[in-house]
Amino acid sequence: MLSKRYPCYLANQPVQTKAELEVLDKFTGKRATRVAFADGALIRKSIVAAHKAREAMAAFPPDARRDVLEHCVARFTERSEELAMALCVEAGKPIKDSRGEVTRLIDTFRIAAGEATRSDGEVIELQISKRTRGYRGMVKRVPIGACAFITPFNFPLNLVAHKVAPAIAAGCPFVLKPAAKTPVGALIIGEVLAETDLPRGAFSILPCSNEDAGLLVEDERIALLSFTGGLVGWDLKARAGRKKVTLELGGNAACIVDEDPGQSLDKVVERMVFGAYYQSGQSCISVQRILVHSAIYAKFKRKMTEAVAKLRMGDPKDEKVFIGPVVDEEAAKRIDAWMDAAIAGGAKVLVRGQRRGNLVPAALLEKVPRESDLYRKEAFGPVAILEPFDDFDAALDRVNDSDFGLQAGVFTGSLAHTMQAWDRLEVGGVIVGDVPSFRVDNMPYGGVKLSGLGREGVRYAIEDMTEQRLLVVRDV
Repeated sequence: MLSKRYPCYLANQPVQTKAELEVLDKFTGKRATRVAFADGALIRKSIVAAHKAREAMAAFPPDARRDVLEHCVARFTERSEELAMALCVEAGKPIKDSRGEVTRLIDTFRIAAGEATRSDGEVIELQISKRTRGYRGMVKRVPIGACAFITPFNFPLNLVAHKVAPAIAAGCPFVLKPAAKTPVGALIIGEVLAETDLPRGAFSILPCSNEDAGLLVEDERIALLSFTGGLVGWDLKARAGRKKVTLELGGNAACIVDEDPGQSLDKVVERMVFGAYYQSGQSCISVQRILVHSAIYAKFKRKMTEAVAKLRMGDPKDEKVFIGPVVDEEAAKRIDAWMDAAIAGGAKVLVRGQRRGNLVPAALLEKVPRESDLYRKEAFGPVAILEPFDDFDAALDRVNDSDFGLQAGVFTGSLAHTMQAWDRLEVGGVIVGDVPSFRVDNMPYGGVKLSGLGREGVRYAIEDMTEQRLLVVRDV
């Protein structure tokens, strides 16, 4: 399936390199394919090319940008099953979920195509006193310049799309470093972009080492760095100098189930299972902490326990599998160790199975110590925590008792509680009537506290990739 050696892309052109990177089938552990691996010299060339392409990309007409993005939509649609299988193999994502991510890839490029010809400008009334009579003011948005993108392994199509598609719509050249564990999807996107008439230097897609990627962080010719990944993002921000930086760094998402959840418990449990265990919990907005009102806690626990125990784990290519492998055995061992430590501290196991390599069965615990890593940090695996509460205000406080703040979910039939949650929860997004794992690709998405800076969602990313330019005209 992934037998060919994929090239990287330098200034819109495919390039083979002497060095190569092995990409593993995350379920079998065997080599799935190889990709070209860039060195520091190629990274420097890509930065030069992107910097030189700034004027050409800014001058590339909005309708032409739209046409490029629509071409991508058409080609991704044609190659959707190929993209899904590549994702299933390189990321270990169950095939149904892989097809869902391909749909989101297409959606994101389609949204960007619509935004490419939608310019946000403003006319400013400057005649506010005798001194300024006869002056007119207008503001338009212009491309910020060359961008550097660094993306993680868990959504190797859609998280790339959320950087690449807005950049094209905004008129910004870019250099992308995809995750070393899952570079194939990004390189297929590169294949499709290479079919278009983007100006030379508009894009480079280069799998490379973290050390060589430091050039993208520190080079002053890069105007914006957009990073999605772990807490190392804060170190990158410190090294980035004068450039604009946007960060999405994860969370440990909480979900409140109120005494009146506003829908049947069966429906709540169905969504909670999806939110906590979809993609083996390897999502920044995966449900990790579940706070349930004490009046319905016992009933919810019974239903949730039964549902989690039925989840099927195995080969992600199997249409019936819900839990596939986590990214590698090191991650699996860490997840196991965090659960062991929580249990040693007094946590009670409701559901847990035996780890096999990088296959971690779905787990559900309660009475987890609040000082434990499993409670305080991002688990990034198929494990969730149950805890009861008696007072809604206290539940909001518990959600906020976190160093992270990406999204939170609230199941409630109370409008007052809905508004309280929106007012008080220290997160980037409050999802009412569903899990925090919900995301639509045109909505603002990002966090506060350690979860990051800035917002994705195509229109909001374009704002970061553009700057305001003022025009003042004096009547004479």
